[in-house]
Amino acid sequence: MRADRLVSLVLLLRQRGRLPAATLARELEVSTRTVLRDIEALSAAGVPIYAERGRHGGFALLPGFQTELTGLNHDEALALLIVGSRRGKQAFGLGSALASAMRKVFDALPESHRDTATGAARRLLVDPETDLLSRRLTTEEIPDAILSEIRRAVLGGHKLRIHYEAAGQTPQWRTVDPIGLVTVRDQGYLLAMKSGADRTYRLSRVLAAEELTEPAQRPDRVDLDRAWQERSTRFRTGGDLVTVLVRVHPRRRDELARTALAVHAEEVDADDWLRLEVTFQDSRHAEWALWQLGTNAEALAPQWLRTALRERATAVATCYEASPES
Repeated sequence: MRADRLVSLVLLLRQRGRLPAATLARELEVSTRTVLRDIEALSAAGVPIYAERGRHGGFALLPGFQTELTGLNHDEALALLIVGSRRGKQAFGLGSALASAMRKVFDALPESHRDTATGAARRLLVDPETDLLSRRLTTEEIPDAILSEIRRAVLGGHKLRIHYEAAGQTPQWRTVDPIGLVTVRDQGYLLAMKSGADRTYRLSRVLAAEELTEPAQRPDRVDLDRAWQERSTRFRTGGDLVTVLVRVHPRRRDELARTALAVHAEEVDADDWLRLEVTFQDSRHAEWALWQLGTNAEALAPQWLRTALRERATAVATCYEASPES
């Protein structure tokens, strides 16, 4: 751990020039005292770090101190920089490790690729925080300590004890055999087995986690992509799924399809509106999805959904009948 931190410290000074001890401590997530000890150790090992006093002082490297990595072409460097972008840092609690790795990659780039690759990377943006309608994308906030414990159990092949809060239930402790981690649209999932049965847990609902010493009972090899597809299929075809017949304006068709779990049938009505048969996760999901589309969609069946939407619309209309209180 300390060796990695020492390398990161050197790379920070190489890439950003003179930096105060407080800034180095913040970047490396350690105390200022630790930074000062690390600088003393690097100096003793022959790394040319010197201190500048004064208001704008700090620590810096003598010019020309550098490492070089050959064989990395422009597109390879660009790909690494894109992966290390802001959105990439959120995956599985590896933000600090990824930031450290990207500093090493950037420092090792041949001079001929460094400026062109970073310039090109600024012109490519992966998953910004908001869409064109200025709707902010929600990102799950999962404590690093919990993610680290889960990740160690997954990679180390040990059983995992989690304090899990399932939807609508009281949190309970469960001991599982972890299989792998999956992230989909900024939502993280733990694939595991419990008493030999497949289980999928939402990471944001894990309140605490503890890696156990006992080996996990799981296959030696796993095709994580296939496992995820199989569980997704079971999810879509089981539980309290609701199938709805709906009329929707053509321009809102894709929005409806993205919200639904599946589209089973589709035809065009005489007025060019579309008639779709779609499946939702449950009744609440169906009501919410149709409500978002306003008058651009009409639920034709089942009747309970039409009734629920009418009652909701009536309640909203009643709310706005009277003038607001001053």
